[in-house]
Amino acid sequence: MYYRNHFLIVVLIFTVFFLGQPGKPFAQGFRVMQDQIGRTVKVPEQPRRIIALIPSLTEIVFDLGRGDLLVGATQYATEPPEAANLPRVGSYLHLDIERIVALQPDLCLAVRDGNPEHLIKRIEKLGIPVFAFDSQDLPEIIESVKLMGNLLNSTDRAIEIIQLMQLKIDAVEKRVQNTKTRPGVFFQIDANPIVSAGQNTFIDRLITLSGGRNYAAGSTTYPRYSWEDILVMQPEVVIIASMAGGYTKEQLKETWIKWPQIPAVKTGRVHVVDANLFDRPVPRLADGLVALTDLLHPEPGMP
Repeated sequence: MYYRNHFLIVVLIFTVFFLGQPGKPFAQGFRVMQDQIGRTVKVPEQPRRIIALIPSLTEIVFDLGRGDLLVGATQYATEPPEAANLPRVGSYLHLDIERIVALQPDLCLAVRDGNPEHLIKRIEKLGIPVFAFDSQDLPEIIESVKLMGNLLNSTDRAIEIIQLMQLKIDAVEKRVQNTKTRPGVFFQIDANPIVSAGQNTFIDRLITLSGGRNYAAGSTTYPRYSWEDILVMQPEVVIIASMAGGYTKEQLKETWIKWPQIPAVKTGRVHVVDANLFDRPVPRLADGLVALTDLLHPEPGMP
């Protein structure tokens, strides 16, 4: 079986790099760019067949108006809806190398903290360039959009996205500067067990930017909690992602309402938010920042 699979990969590589795809000749020119993790990568001047190796990058390619270049994506790449029609190449952790080669990409897009390094190296050894991104907060997402716009020759659209994001970020920063309080926040991303987002996550950074204090901040990236832990913690605001455990909005709130000794429950500050605004490091995270700020520091007249 090993030799058969090895032979298949060799044949596919020959097809990609010597025969090309009928009707779609591959780009002849190349250029050298530095990716977001500091590597020098030789990439096509005009990429024509791209595979995004994680859902967030699939979404950014579509945001830039270059979804037509995508020939493959990973499991759960469902945003925007058109992405659901793309061929799958496994999950971002378990990439199907043979499937990737069979799709004849001239460029793959990866992330540092999502795609296993040994699989990325295997793809590169097969002669397929891999351009890597590393976005952990809004400034880094802006940098990713800028880089991707350059990579895919969509700089004008990238500038539009970045300017809109920056307007939202600036408005939040100005608003938070005028606040006198920084409420303690518990952001629940899963319900059973109860999981939150700790230090060095983009949710932690969003909480700080929106004028709150993350009560789950600590050395564990995604810590688990018992109700006893939360009763000791006494959060002033509770934010629950709508995807938490597959429960309805009402069910998610009910699990908290039965604990009136928690300040957030006592003051009616338990909120269920749209998980799509917070689940991936993509441009819409700026909308998540605005939504979070509205909940932590509601303006006069807001519910």
